[in-house]
Amino acid sequence: MATAAETAKATAERFAETGNQAFKESVEKSLAAFADMNSHSKRNMEAMVASVTAATKGAESLGAQVTAYAKKAAEDQIAAAKTLSGAKSLQEAVELQTTYAKSFLDAYLAEMNRWSDTVSGSVKESLRPINERVSAVVEQFQTAR
Repeated sequence: MATAAETAKATAERFAETGNQAFKESVEKSLAAFADMNSHSKRNMEAMVASVTAATKGAESLGAQVTAYAKKAAEDQIAAAKTLSGAKSLQEAVELQTTYAKSFLDAYLAEMNRWSDTVSGSVKESLRPINERVSAVVEQFQTAR
């Protein structure tokens, strides 16, 4: 009978040891997964901060460009009005106005192209950190499969 009791005891000890080992491995895997998730969250937050920083710089640059253009346009309008007021004839006034309108339109279109480039560059820079994070996550999922 002692051998049956010893066998049962040994079996119970192996069962307990195996259960303890499985539990320990499960806890370690869970902790590693939480640490990995925390690391990803931190990198995602850093990417968002970098994205917002880039967008803010782009908005500041665009604001400075708009302000500079508005100031120059106002100065040009004042200069054109002074020139126009000195016209000696209706024909001269029409020619001056036509010249001013053409130069204003050319300057406006050039400025719009510049603003468009600024916005486009800002959007690209804003999305770059987020795209990098998405690529990293997709790559990790592909390697996990």
